Amino acid sequence: MSTQFVTDNDGNKLAVILPIKEYNKMVEDLEELDDIKRYDAAKKGEQEFIVAEEAFKEIEEKREGKRK
Repeated sequence: MSTQFVTDNDGNKLAVILPIKEYNKMVEDLEELDDIKRYDAAKKGEQEFIVAEEAFKEIEEKREGKRK
């Protein structure tokens, strides 16, 4: 990874500059890691299964409630 650092007059690093391609890849990786953490947390919790049609109905009802 090619990085550049912004420093103050004493040489302390204040910021980093990296190519946008590398930045975008890092953001994607962090989002994927967050998804994995959320998935793992959800799997640890108590799970309740419902029929898909019922789930879709609940989602639509919530959407309708937000539009009002």
